[in-house]
Amino acid sequence: MTQAMVKTSAMTLPAVNDDLNGYLAKISAFPVLTMEQEQKIARQYRDEEDLDAAGQMVMSQLRFVVHLARSYSGYGLPLADLVQEGNIGLMKAVKRFDPDVGVRLISFAVHWIRAEIHEYVIRNWRIVKVATTKAQRKLFFKLRSSKKGLGWFSAAEASAVAKDLGVTEAQVYEMESRLTSGDMSFDATTADDGSEKRALRPAEYLSDDNADPALVAENANYSDDQNSMLSAGMEDLDARSRDILQRRWLNDDRKSTLQELADEYKVSAERIRQIEKAAMAKLKAHILDAA
Repeated sequence: MTQAMVKTSAMTLPAVNDDLNGYLAKISAFPVLTMEQEQKIARQYRDEEDLDAAGQMVMSQLRFVVHLARSYSGYGLPLADLVQEGNIGLMKAVKRFDPDVGVRLISFAVHWIRAEIHEYVIRNWRIVKVATTKAQRKLFFKLRSSKKGLGWFSAAEASAVAKDLGVTEAQVYEMESRLTSGDMSFDATTADDGSEKRALRPAEYLSDDNADPALVAENANYSDDQNSMLSAGMEDLDARSRDILQRRWLNDDRKSTLQELADEYKVSAERIRQIEKAAMAKLKAHILDAA
């Protein structure tokens, strides 16, 4: 179920905008379902694909999404966007909810809501991602709440956090550095006092090894020579060997398997492998001789 699917039901999902008070007033009008009502409506959606039932389930939990989204307000992202991402997670949870398990929808949905908000925070908090692995993401969200003050961690605090989160102290220090360092603009930065002093832009001290026109031309010529030698070497092969190499190594869309070629040429897969190996050796020798 997607947001578009919810909109096709009798009830329309309220739009989340900067007027959060107005949004809260709208969603407060939707009743909170009892467990019996929830299970009945969930079965109605599961068994009959009733979008109105799905909409009722979503509407009944919108206020809880706002509650969860508020806990991520410390990352400096718009609360309306956090709520919207949480609503997407809620809708995903409704689609997967099984009323026969015997748990409440919100107990099941909290994982999906947090997952969507987490992804949004990671994507948008900084220009450069601060967390790419599962362990780093856990550390990213836990570290802020673990800090006792505004200063850097002491050795004892870093050790305690590392033990509590199951990571190394080096990982704690690395993530702390990522959290406290700001993004650097590539635009020129001038001094506030109007003086000529200014901070250097990264473009002024980061070198580009590929910017030399001579190297660019040299690399282009080398690539052309390699392609020419490859084409000439392929022409020296017999039609079957050339076709096997082309389909095994030079097709961008899909690489043929040994068995597929074996079935086509009415030989064994091992025979195709032998032809391929011999053709590769012949092609390599041609390129070395031409060089």
